[in-house]
Amino acid sequence: MKQLSILYAFLGGAVVGCATALLFAPEKGSDLRARIKDLLKKKGIDFSDDEVERLVRQISAQIED
Repeated sequence: MKQLSILYAFLGGAVVGCATALLFAPEKGSDLRARIKDLLKKKGIDFSDDEVERLVRQISAQIED
């Protein structure tokens, strides 16, 4: 069970790290949101523009905390 917790912690850190890198990359916000939406669509997750915007705000708030 401990190994599973370590795996989840690693994967969670990887997701946050990727999101941070995307958010701080020197790219226009609209281009970044389109890129996030395309990446999610490739993974089989379909988001509307409003949902992507909400996701970006949540990630930004977590980074600032």
